[in-house]
Amino acid sequence: MDKPTNPPGAEGSGTPAARAIDPSQQRSLDEKARRMLEEKEAESRLRTYRGPMRKILTVLLCFWALFQLYFTTAGVISAINLRAFHCMFLLLFTFLLFPAYKKEKRTFTVPPLRDMVLIVLSTASFGYLVLNFTRIAETGGRVTGFEVGIAAVAVAVVFEAARRASGNLAVLALVFLAYNWFGAYLPGLLGHNGFTLKRVLVTQFWGTQGLLGTGIGVSATYIFLFVLFGAFLKHSGFSRFINDFSLTLVGRTSGGPAKVAVVASALLGMINGSAIANVATTGTITIPLMKRTGYKKEFAGAVESVASTGGQFCPPIMGAVGFVMAEFLNLSYTVVMIAAIVPAFLYYLGLLFSVHFEARRLGLSGLAEENIPDATKVLKEQGHLVLPLITLIGLMSAGYTPLLAAVVSIFATIIASWLRKETRMGWQAIVAATVEGAQSAISVGVCCVIIGVIIGTVTLTSMGLNMGYLILSVVENGSIYLTGFLVMVMSVILGMGVPGVAAYVIVQAVAVPVLINAGVPALTAHLFCLIYACLSNITPPVAMSVYVASGIAGSDQTRTGIWAVRLGLIGFLIPFFFLNNPILLLGADKTATFAQSAWTFFTACAGTVSLVAGLEGWLLLKARLPERLVLILAAPFLLYPGMVTDGAGFVCLAAVLFLQLLRRKKLPPAPAK
Repeated sequence: MDKPTNPPGAEGSGTPAARAIDPSQQRSLDEKARRMLEEKEAESRLRTYRGPMRKILTVLLCFWALFQLYFTTAGVISAINLRAFHCMFLLLFTFLLFPAYKKEKRTFTVPPLRDMVLIVLSTASFGYLVLNFTRIAETGGRVTGFEVGIAAVAVAVVFEAARRASGNLAVLALVFLAYNWFGAYLPGLLGHNGFTLKRVLVTQFWGTQGLLGTGIGVSATYIFLFVLFGAFLKHSGFSRFINDFSLTLVGRTSGGPAKVAVVASALLGMINGSAIANVATTGTITIPLMKRTGYKKEFAGAVESVASTGGQFCPPIMGAVGFVMAEFLNLSYTVVMIAAIVPAFLYYLGLLFSVHFEARRLGLSGLAEENIPDATKVLKEQGHLVLPLITLIGLMSAGYTPLLAAVVSIFATIIASWLRKETRMGWQAIVAATVEGAQSAISVGVCCVIIGVIIGTVTLTSMGLNMGYLILSVVENGSIYLTGFLVMVMSVILGMGVPGVAAYVIVQAVAVPVLINAGVPALTAHLFCLIYACLSNITPPVAMSVYVASGIAGSDQTRTGIWAVRLGLIGFLIPFFFLNNPILLLGADKTATFAQSAWTFFTACAGTVSLVAGLEGWLLLKARLPERLVLILAAPFLLYPGMVTDGAGFVCLAAVLFLQLLRRKKLPPAPAK
């Protein structure tokens, strides 16, 4: 089946900034980005079908989307049955669309026989569960030898699907599955008594903590709907609106293309939740523009990868992770969204000032006037496309569930597109959006299924609690910051090469309990681990989004990765400052007044700018080495909430500002243009 083509305006290629690039160069970059994306994301290597099978696939994908929309809103179905049917659809489309190996031919008229066998086995095993789960649950989980065999078949086909759709995650899950047995030979807190094959298979398949546990539960509800919503936004022309609107905001300023990359990638990244895909789509436009403006190629690639990565924890959508977190914490999504505002804002504030100071240091200007669209025209012709987002936020603020808000917003996207002829979604566009949304949900859905193996193992063996006790026993005096550092390393490792939502589901099972055992509030612990799991996209040596960005930029991957860590450094630091003082998470500290929260936010912004200025070597003008050191020293004082530390930080910052003002007065006046 061919991937759906994008409607006019669905991508950024029609924007004024894109037209500033030579068309042949743009095509070459698009092709290069596509190849790199295929190498790193299995979702980009889908098979295509000819003949009747192509139409059958379209019908099946649309039926799946309608099934999910109905049973997550108006339909009545038990949670376990919804998850089982969701698994059946995921495995069906994985074996139809994902190649068995990388060099397999991509075009078929009918699926290969081996995949038809796998489809029958997966449908039969999960279908048997749907028919018999209630009976087995009523008997306290007693199963026959035949039903243990059914469980073994289901686990095997899930691993094969995960191998095709997620690769590294399947290997990680296999390690966890093996831990059910070899853990009996490990000493100390990491060891356990061991489990029989029957016990493991019953837990993984017939229980609610394994394959059909929380991971697939969030995939069958929040993830599917918000991925589908993102596809409809894209096909309505929302991506083009974001690019054009970003150009009108910051395109004229110093280093305008880099700031456009930051703003556009943040807005698009929070919707699609995939840093790698975001780099591959927006990066082919923004990275060449940054290089043409005068930025180094390593810097340009780093800016795009850092900007795309932060969208996964950026409100109001947070790449659907926020809704999953709210479900785990049994909190309103509004609480999670508000708590994430300050960390996300500081992350992007630091990135914007990084590109601004770098532009000033290099003497770069903004884009030419002919490449900047008229703001009034953009809002008049495309402003209506923001109505679905307003609908989504409004419904959730009014107390409606995120699921209902997402479904209503999907229909609001279609209605909003009809307000102008140029953006109107016809029947073909609606079908294309539905097919693309359903296809995009397959990979992350399979990741969530295989994560069930990890969660099932952690639950059965008490690995999460034991890991927490082990770390706390190693850390002297129960230092919360040293514990946080070890959890940070764990979260980054577990998140490497895994989609944002799937990475969060893993770390909440393994890493979050460690912080909670150390006395950290649950919401703080979840946000702490989420941010680091997302930042694994820019953390060497894996750094998946950096890999794609460096390929587009033609830069050295290692140097681009180092630049990415430097540009995203505030993201690595901020979680430690709210770890023991959650006032930086709005609403998390119930004792904080509005004035205290506002002042903390202001000082944190000042600390972020101070850190970036020290790293970039520029504030009002080029900073000398002592000034840079003082600026870097001021940052932690300003970021840490407290009157004494705030005072010390502002003294350092004011001293550098005063010295630079004196130096600037002595500079000769700039020549008239």
